[in-house]
Amino acid sequence: MKVTTDACLFGAWVANEVRSMSSEVRNALDIGTGTGVLALMLAQKNAAAVIDAIEIDEDAAAQAEKNIAGSPWNGRIHVIRGDARAHEYNRKYDIIISNPPFYEREPKGSDMRKNMAHHNEGLLLPELLHIIKKSLKPGGNFFLLLPYKRNDEIRSMLTRPEFSVRQIILVRPSVNHDYFRIVLSGAKEYGGENETIMEDISIKDEYDRYTPEFVNLLKDYYLYL
Repeated sequence: MKVTTDACLFGAWVANEVRSMSSEVRNALDIGTGTGVLALMLAQKNAAAVIDAIEIDEDAAAQAEKNIAGSPWNGRIHVIRGDARAHEYNRKYDIIISNPPFYEREPKGSDMRKNMAHHNEGLLLPELLHIIKKSLKPGGNFFLLLPYKRNDEIRSMLTRPEFSVRQIILVRPSVNHDYFRIVLSGAKEYGGENETIMEDISIKDEYDRYTPEFVNLLKDYYLYL
């Protein structure tokens, strides 16, 4: 599976946010881990975190297991092969992270694995929020990477008494492009009185070079920036 630049940006941002929390994160869940890159980035920056990384696609899960086994953090990341909707989680998590399906209710191709990863044959956003509600500790935090084109739908789903959206970052591929991703953090608690922090970031500048903000986030993970 291809590791996308926006997923790497998301992983680096989450790892930094978790590291800066006032309380130490010990149990984390990565829903739809793919090749395991988000779990690895989180483990790299947070030495106490033990991470369950669940993946429904057998090939992706096998690749995640291989990647994790070859890393210095292999003792703290457990790959679970299975459907996140059906799995019985045996603990409550301090944080939950996910880069869920992007293309619900859009035309599908002939590749069934891609359909599972990107369309509504796989995990839907309401299903993901149900897992978060059920599996996150009270006051626990969740982090999501989502498509900007579903901005209104995403915000309406998250405007619920059981969730509090704390921060939203709008992501552009470059300063010359419109937004294409939303990175958000929230908590399992009502926080309607708290104002949501809004920011934006561009991956590349007008000269097709990585922006200073992107470099600062990814410098500990990319060999050449």
